[in-house]
Amino acid sequence: MAIEIDVEKRRGDRLVAARFAAGPGLTALFGPSGAGKTSILNMVAGLLRPDRGHIRIGDRTLFGEGVDLPPEARRIGYVFQDGRLFPHRRVRANLIYGHALADPADRWMSLDEATAFLGIGPLLDRWPRSLSGGEAQRVAIGRALLAAPEILLMDEPLSSLDAARRGDIMTVIERIRDELKLPILYVSHDRAEVDRLATAVVPIGE
Repeated sequence: MAIEIDVEKRRGDRLVAARFAAGPGLTALFGPSGAGKTSILNMVAGLLRPDRGHIRIGDRTLFGEGVDLPPEARRIGYVFQDGRLFPHRRVRANLIYGHALADPADRWMSLDEATAFLGIGPLLDRWPRSLSGGEAQRVAIGRALLAAPEILLMDEPLSSLDAARRGDIMTVIERIRDELKLPILYVSHDRAEVDRLATAVVPIGE
């Protein structure tokens, strides 16, 4: 599944621009804080509208040529820096929310499969506030996978974790990359993270 991005967005006195193509594997958008990496992910996800350009996944146009699909129609999973689990829903309900968003014909992973893949079975009846940072990110990844995405966006998913949990979640990300073969656009300004995870690197703001 190829991803083609050519976008520009003026944010105040700063121009955020990106032009690249990404294939299978993990493509890291790498650069300093404030360079516009998260804005690029948000444009791909449909949360921020480019001023010009196009975004395509395979033969589907998400933005451009008169097309601007809403986020729920883009078939994109998004894992945010802070997890963003619904605090009023237990873990199981958070996961089912992602599954319910997906067209049944597009689903490629079940709740049981996601739970087993991520090792989160013991967490299903817990509330988000009771989870560690690493546990919460596993659940957030599960919710994104269950939304039947064609690509996964990850915005600095390790930044709030301690060293031990960072290594744990990096192993999960490697398994998504290598076993599920799901293309990943990954934002980071951590060189060691990028060196370990990325199959391609796109410098942003350098």
